[in-house]
Amino acid sequence: MPLTLDQALAEACAHIIDTGTLVRVVLSGRRRNMQVEHERIDIRPVEIKGSILLQLTYNDGRARTTKNIKSEPKEVLDLLTSGYANITVDSVDGSMSIRVTKSGEAQVHYEKKQLEQNLTHDKKKERLLDPADPFLLEVGIADHKGQIKPSKNDKYKQVEEFLRLLVPTLNAAIEAGQIEKPSIEKPLSIVDLGCGHAYLTFAAHQYLRSIGMPVLVTGIDIRPESSDRNNAIAQSLGISKTITFKAEEIATTTAQQADIAIALHACDTATDDAIAWAVNGGAKLLLIAPCCHHDIQKQMEAIPEPWGAITKFGVMKERMGDLLTDALRAAILRILGYRVEVIEFIGGEHTPRNIMIRAVMTGAQPDSLDIARYREITTQWGIVPALSKKIPTFTIG
Repeated sequence: MPLTLDQALAEACAHIIDTGTLVRVVLSGRRRNMQVEHERIDIRPVEIKGSILLQLTYNDGRARTTKNIKSEPKEVLDLLTSGYANITVDSVDGSMSIRVTKSGEAQVHYEKKQLEQNLTHDKKKERLLDPADPFLLEVGIADHKGQIKPSKNDKYKQVEEFLRLLVPTLNAAIEAGQIEKPSIEKPLSIVDLGCGHAYLTFAAHQYLRSIGMPVLVTGIDIRPESSDRNNAIAQSLGISKTITFKAEEIATTTAQQADIAIALHACDTATDDAIAWAVNGGAKLLLIAPCCHHDIQKQMEAIPEPWGAITKFGVMKERMGDLLTDALRAAILRILGYRVEVIEFIGGEHTPRNIMIRAVMTGAQPDSLDIARYREITTQWGIVPALSKKIPTFTIG
């Protein structure tokens, strides 16, 4: 029997205050019509002077702050009810993830796995990918001893954080019936559009296979040398039957469809090409990390007031263009029936391109407010998003 939201939060609270088994908690995303003070909160147990406390690490998109609190039910429940839409609780014998829907219901997923506690004050983060995984050596992130190269530490953290964003969303989508449960006969299909050196492409393939999920992965990149290199790595690892690479443009790729579409740091309107390909092909889950945003910036000529006070400064006009571009991409996806979150991909200390658009197809009817806001923004600013011209089914009347 499905749990109510109150029941799910009470169960999560019980797991969290059990500091004898708690490993890690992540609170992220924002519930509908609620505000949160921080983009994300990470929680873990730490032992300080013989007592076990909960260490909270807050992320507001610019800086991280940490504080320790006692493991008390009221304190924990206040955190769980403070407005976060995604709650993941890892314990030594498994994980519980909660996604709060727009209607305020709880979608709960359980996963059995063995994890280890680390109560030291200096946190050693649990890794999803074994640094000794052969693909990390092949792509140049790890050395022959199975240790992450210091020069590639940021890239490794990016790979880990990508998996932490992908896995719970994928599990929740499968649990909700939005993505068909993968099988040997019908494996999960993933297409990485603009895969480059394919760090994340290989990571998704290797991790999902390591947990027993059948997958079929395709990487698309315009450069033949990237395709040749990545196919050679797949051959070397003996995985070429389930992961392949093509030297093609995103807009004209021969790939037909996928359950999951990934596009990380595709330049300017190549991101729109990736989103359009995913939507037109019926992709159920999109993970999009945009890069440069020149198209809308070029259209920002007649600035509506009072925004001229901001756009008269070049760097601020550029950032406003970034925000408008990604806000309109998110609006288009919502109008098309996707549930959309715009979240931090990885901290700004690791990469300046740290925004991710995460979208899951739910088939929900367009919200009239989303449509009205889309019309108002595009009319006031006199802009036409490139994405709106690439999706034939996008109409707002």
